[in-house]
Amino acid sequence: MSIIILILLGYLIGSIPSALIVGKVGFGIDPREHGSGNLGGTNAFRSLGKTAGIIVMSADILKGALAAALPMLSGVGVEYALVAGIPAVIGHCYPIFAGFRGGKAVATSAGVLLFVSPLCVLTALVLFVLTLYLTKYVSLSSIVGVIWVHTYAILWGDKPLTFATFLLVVFIIYLHRQNIERILNGTERKVSWI
Repeated sequence: MSIIILILLGYLIGSIPSALIVGKVGFGIDPREHGSGNLGGTNAFRSLGKTAGIIVMSADILKGALAAALPMLSGVGVEYALVAGIPAVIGHCYPIFAGFRGGKAVATSAGVLLFVSPLCVLTALVLFVLTLYLTKYVSLSSIVGVIWVHTYAILWGDKPLTFATFLLVVFIIYLHRQNIERILNGTERKVSWI
């Protein structure tokens, strides 16, 4: 399987709009018309409920992991996991199957990294939960988590992972720029369940 096909397949897997499918099939609701308007897990929790949110988040993680596993499954080699995984993240954010309006990359990125470096993701999850507990901001917790992932890659000395996580840091911060602005002016929505 060629690199171009891996990239394309990764993007197409990432483009599967989990929140839209769950919202439309399960509830007759388009999540893009509610809450933040994006097709991520957080908005699914807010607009569709806890069960739907868990399903969407799990599906988004799974599609990231599946895309990252493609090179190994196709016999190309596990070292190309990020080559297929990063396009899946882009597909999640700009899905061809949902008018290029998707989520904010966090769960799908976690799925990719879970396949590549499980310990990295587990430590990031601890930091995510701790930040969420202290601040109640999902967006800030996501940003702290991805910054840690990049720091971990640097400390571990994994150059491909360091490059990939740098791209994810830039991408996730960019996608959360409005959240950052709302945090700074005190209008970002907080969670109440933790």
